[in-house]
This record gives sequence, structure tokens and C-alpha cells, in this order.
Amino acid sequence: MTRATTHARPGVPRPAGRAAGHAVVVGGGLAGVTAALQLADAGMRVTLLEGRPRLGGLAFSFRRGDLTVDNGQHVYLRCCTAYRWFLDRVRGAALAPLQSRLDVPVLDAGRPAGPRLGRLRRTELPVPLHLAASLATYPHLSLAERASVGRAALALKKLDPADPALDGVDFATWLGRHGQSPRAIEALWDLVGVATLNATAPHASLGLAAMVFKTGLLSEPGAADIGWAHVPLGDLHDTLAREALDAAGVRTALRTRAASVARAATGGWEVATPDEVIAADAVVLAVPQGETHALLPDGVIDDADRLLDIGTAPILNVHVVYDRKVLRRPFFAALGSPVQWVFDRTESSGLKGGGQYLAVSQSAAHDEIDTPVAELRERYLPELERLLPAARGAGVRDFFVTRERTATFAPTPGVGRLRPGARTHAPGLYLAGAWTATGWPATMEGAVRSGITAAGAALSELGRAHEHPLQEAV
Repeated sequence: MTRATTHARPGVPRPAGRAAGHAVVVGGGLAGVTAALQLADAGMRVTLLEGRPRLGGLAFSFRRGDLTVDNGQHVYLRCCTAYRWFLDRVRGAALAPLQSRLDVPVLDAGRPAGPRLGRLRRTELPVPLHLAASLATYPHLSLAERASVGRAALALKKLDPADPALDGVDFATWLGRHGQSPRAIEALWDLVGVATLNATAPHASLGLAAMVFKTGLLSEPGAADIGWAHVPLGDLHDTLAREALDAAGVRTALRTRAASVARAATGGWEVATPDEVIAADAVVLAVPQGETHALLPDGVIDDADRLLDIGTAPILNVHVVYDRKVLRRPFFAALGSPVQWVFDRTESSGLKGGGQYLAVSQSAAHDEIDTPVAELRERYLPELERLLPAARGAGVRDFFVTRERTATFAPTPGVGRLRPGARTHAPGLYLAGAWTATGWPATMEGAVRSGITAAGAALSELGRAHEHPLQEAV
């Protein structure tokens, strides 16, 4: 591994001196943008470096002909207070509204008699009664399975997700110990867990699973209400984010990667790029774990190689443009089918000339991430016709696939001990990213929280007054 060095490279000038009150954030995903905004809002000069030609990290948009396409379907929940703060901060909250009340259509395609629709909905009753009526009438589970789910939920509510002992246990083992049948796991626990954890129950840490279910379903009645962008993600995470950074005085350098991070001879830090060496009082590394590992100077965290043991998990998205409307609802989830979740992206994509654009979001897609497009087409078009009768006979105007092979960190049992905190042993150097020790799985919420934490640690160490944006919510 190439370690950061303080030696100047040919053609790259040395900095004249340390710039007081200057922070460098490496990485322009949600974590990096959040950290940069927080640091700038506290009065620091900030430089944000991003190797891509855009901001947003792995939640972005691109053009395909006349369409604006999100690389994958991203949602958030009402309990995601940090991401909601981010949306407010970039003036994008109205563009990614929440449901007024949780309502998830669940279509079971595995019945011999044909697909059957059920719904997971909440009421205004207090927890856990807010889901009682929905669970009691949920047609995809037997009466005995519904009762067992209720008992397991009450047991889950008693767990402490921060307990290190939970990190080493897989969620499936715990569910089995609490009487959950394979059908209950498929029709409820994995229905939620795969989408939020990017892993099935046998491959998910009990600690992270407990965090998801306790916070999302068992904290307050509206915690699991779903929100999603009604515009391309790039409008939020790139365009509006860039406007907010510009307004805050942040210097944003796109297409600019950090080559090294090192201690300056005069104190502080030096961040080298192909074009310059930037002096800083604080540096936030908000890039994936492998890239962070390559940039870390020796000795700044214990056992730096553990970062390379944090695995990754893929997400596959299948995109289909029909010549007519085939889905009346904004989204639905499926059982008994390779299809997991389907979203209507017609309006947000700017599709013209009629028709409908559906995005099929497939989490934990290890078995399909490298499958050729032609094979995926043969698999998913018949499935969509099976789930959506209106798709039978509809013309397919376009079919394409987006793949994120390292979409999230893998939430496997034991991953908690590998995730580092924001602070390092070196004053002035901090870590951010959804893969750090946020307590959350790899979500937009976790990314924003990590940026807030890293910026707060930097400001505290520099003695700068600042307010935690979530202090009223925690």
C-alpha cells in the first residue's frame, strides 16, 4: 500500500504555510457534502475534493437519451432525521416528500391461484398498536405466523442495538429462536430487512437489524413512513448541494482526487492533488473504506487493515420503459418472485410521449450483479407481466440495467468491530462515510450522520462553537 508522504512531487508546489481555519474534505458524497456544509456554517474556509465530475456519491443521476435516470432507487423514512435535515439544508425537502402514512402494497406472486395483494399500513395508535390492525389482516401470513411476528417484535423492542454481543449474531438465528417460520421471514422480516440492510437475515448482523426495526417500526407511529425523490437524485445531491456549498463559501473541486494526506512540517495537514498541495487545519476523509485505507498515514487508527475486512454488497436496478401505463401505484413490493421492489419513475425521469418507466430495485444482488442484460431481460419481463397484468402485450421501448457492485458495506455479523469512529489518533484528521461507526446500516441517513459527526469532532478539537443540527431530535 502507498502511504501518504510529506515529500513534494516534481512540478507540484509546496504550500507557503498553514492556512488558519481551513478544512479539506475529501469526497463529495452525502457524507462529504454534509461535513463541508457543517464546517463552513461554523465559519471555516472549506475545500471539497471530489474525483467524479459531480457530487452525490453513489446516489446520483445520469442521462440516457431523453431520460434522466437515477443509478438506483433510494428511499428514506420519517425516522431518518439527519437526511431530512440535509434535504432542508439544500432546500430540497419539497422535492422528496414523505408519505402521510406508511402504506406498502405487497403483491404475492407465488400463489397457485394467482397474485394476491396485501398491505402493510399503520394507524395513529401508539406503538406497537399502530401496526396491529395491518398485521392482523396481512394475507401473506397465517394466523399463527402473525401472532408469532407480534411476539418477536416485542422481544426485538427489548434489545439494545449498541450491545456488542448482538453484532456477532446473525439475524436469522435470532428469528429462528423466536419462532419465525421461513414464510414469516420472507413475507415480513426480509421484505423490510433486505431493502434497508442490503442483506438477507442469515447475512445480517442482529445489532444492525435490531437498529432498523426498533427505529423504523417500533419507536413512534410515523417512523417508517416512506419518502423518495420525485425529481432525479442529481437535482438534490448534486445541483442543490452544489448551490448550498457555493452559498456557504465552500470551494468545490470536481474531477480532483486526493493523492496523499500527510502531516505538515509546520503543523497541520497537507493534502496533495495532481495540481496542488493544500494546507489545512483539519481534514475529513469521506471516501469508501478502501480509498480511506490508501490515504491514511501510518498509525492514525488501530489496525488500519481492518478497514479492508469491511465487505461490500451489490445492488442491481432493472429499468423498463413501456409504451403504456402498466402500474397504477407509485411502488409495490413483491413476494414469490425474483422481483423485490418496483417504483414508477415516469415523472421524475422526464419521460415524454406517453408510456411508463418502471425501476426494479434488487438489493443483495450477489447472484445477479454480473448477469448479462439479455438474460436479465428474459427473466424480469415475464415476471413483471406475471405481477402486472397490464404489462402483458405492452410494448417495451427500452430495457437497461444499472449495477453498483459495491453499493453498500456488507452488514455481516461482526462488522461492528471493524467500523471506525470519526476521530483518529491524529488531531485534525477525521473519518466519515456510511461505513464508519454510525450505528446505522449503509443508508443515506448513515452517510449524513457520519458527516455531521466528523465535522462536529473537528470543530470541537479546534475550539469552534457549533450546534449539532439534530440536537432537538436526539
